[in-house]
Amino acid sequence: MEIDKKQYEEYVKTITPVHALWPAMAKAFLTGGLICTLGQFITNWLMNSRGLEQEAAGAWTSLTLIFLSVLFTGLNIYPKLVTFGGAGALVPITGFANSVVAPAIEFHAEGEVFGVGCKIFTIAGPVILYGVLASWAMGVLYWFGRIMGIL
Repeated sequence: MEIDKKQYEEYVKTITPVHALWPAMAKAFLTGGLICTLGQFITNWLMNSRGLEQEAAGAWTSLTLIFLSVLFTGLNIYPKLVTFGGAGALVPITGFANSVVAPAIEFHAEGEVFGVGCKIFTIAGPVILYGVLASWAMGVLYWFGRIMGIL
């Protein structure tokens, strides 16, 4: 049975999800803001209550946020946060930790080597690859700029 073009277009319209831009942006802003506020709270607490310097407090804050992201991913809470907050939950360091852990959890049934070992960087791998490549390219440009006296 063949469907004509108009029927197909109507069918596509009925099954395509409608996205509301402004509410999605508000949710992302709220989610990302809450993650960053939590990070600032941890940093302030470490500096004021524990007497850490700003650099050490920042490092411990990053580690704490990564740990919480991994824990919440394992408890299937972080994916729900991503569904609600979108980019607000994916852009901070917590989203990167989630993108590394989620495939490891998903493919754990395939074994340690072929499951976790091979699939752990399926999402985060390109980010790491292009980040290192871009850093190398910028380093080469900086080096040439220094040699030529531009920088």
